[in-house]
Amino acid sequence: MKVLRWFLLVCGLALVLTQLASAIDKPYEGISADELMKIKYQIKYTKFARDYQSTGDVWLISKGGFKRHRKFLRARIILNRESDGMDYKDYVAFTEPRSVKGLGILTWTYIDPNKEQDVWLWLPSLKKIRRISQSQADDAFLGSDFTTEEITIRRWQDETYQIIGEEKFKGYQCEFDGKTYYEGLDCYIVEARPKRKDWYYSKRVVWIDKNTGGNVFDEIYDTLGRKARTIFREYKDYGNGYWTQTLLECKNLRTGHRTVVTFDEIKFDSGLKEMFFTEKSLMRSKW
Repeated sequence: MKVLRWFLLVCGLALVLTQLASAIDKPYEGISADELMKIKYQIKYTKFARDYQSTGDVWLISKGGFKRHRKFLRARIILNRESDGMDYKDYVAFTEPRSVKGLGILTWTYIDPNKEQDVWLWLPSLKKIRRISQSQADDAFLGSDFTTEEITIRRWQDETYQIIGEEKFKGYQCEFDGKTYYEGLDCYIVEARPKRKDWYYSKRVVWIDKNTGGNVFDEIYDTLGRKARTIFREYKDYGNGYWTQTLLECKNLRTGHRTVVTFDEIKFDSGLKEMFFTEKSLMRSKW
């Protein structure tokens, strides 16, 4: 009976802790800009799960409508390990077409925001692995309209934030599928400015879903204060607090070029092994 009582007590405590965690990971009335952006990044990097994996498609689309298509896989393991300060490890690799097959990037992110991430780029055509430094994070991510920072490196501590308003989102007309997304969605509007001096953008204006904390739309301004790019994100609810992006559309407002990313076969907590997220695994990938 004592064993049973202890078992029930532990289960009850676990349930309470789960409910508390769930409550913390949602926006609330009077939330600060910093706390709101913490939630946004928890969602972006699936910090609610033990691991994440997906496949997907990338379309690189010129202003004239010419399309280049690529397929990819992405995997992430969330460690939050105090012994070595490791937060999570993230892996992205192209699987098609043959010309870019195996091209991949591996990122190790640490709990300490002052510790620079370890980032490796594998170039299979050259059989060469290259380290990417924080100062190179403004490079285009694998030839897309996104930067490397936007996809794998940026942490919430890298910017300063201010909530500048609240409004119903006007909706986003997606050029890729013609649909209008999130019209009338209640959002916080956050202004984000980089802490790094002389960086590639002066600020971002970010629309955050009041209910979930998901970042649905960005306007990115260049160093002269001109609106340079926009990024739209669609999210899907997988239940149990698992909420992740399934569609991205990034548009360069100067060139008219767009990058569209769709995610498929999304899986959580499938038991990924940490040994998969190493330099050797990156170089030996046979996708």
